[in-house]
Amino acid sequence: MTKMDADLVRLLREWLPPNDDPDRPRMTLSTVTAQGSADARTLLLTAFDSTGFYFHTDSRSRKVAQLAANPAVALTLAWDFRRQLVVLGSAELAPASEIAEAYRARSTYLQQLAWLNTAEFAQLTRDERHRRWRAFAESRPDGYTQPPTWTGYLLRPRRVTFWHGDPDATSLRLEYTATEAGWRLSRLPG
Repeated sequence: MTKMDADLVRLLREWLPPNDDPDRPRMTLSTVTAQGSADARTLLLTAFDSTGFYFHTDSRSRKVAQLAANPAVALTLAWDFRRQLVVLGSAELAPASEIAEAYRARSTYLQQLAWLNTAEFAQLTRDERHRRWRAFAESRPDGYTQPPTWTGYLLRPRRVTFWHGDPDATSLRLEYTATEAGWRLSRLPG
């Protein structure tokens, strides 16, 4: 798959915060179940570059099993009622160096979450989760190493759609589609 063209990357930089901004955008990641149904959940967009969009998760998660069976995904980012970004493409494991760098860049809270966000932890009462959360933090005064279950993905886009609402006129979609000859831009009704 080809890298995104310069105009597309420029527009993404206008819409998305820089990769070093600690306040990462929330997005909906849509995958396909083994039965062919859609599945979706919200997570953080870690970063993007001309090759695609990076996100990270626990390797034991349902989404990882779904990605292994079918790497076709969609990302949706929405801002109030004025902007929406939808990315369709194929997800692949990110390079190990990128996965490690993404973990190091996470906040202390998100690093600890990578260790404790398990099915077993979810079964505990609220008070017990709080107690164990504090105890885990106290047991790691020097911070957190990357857990062995931490993984990441690169979504290589084949279509990127920018929707911009306009309360005084019609909405507009700018849609970039990867073709054999490069990226094609279409202007579509909202």
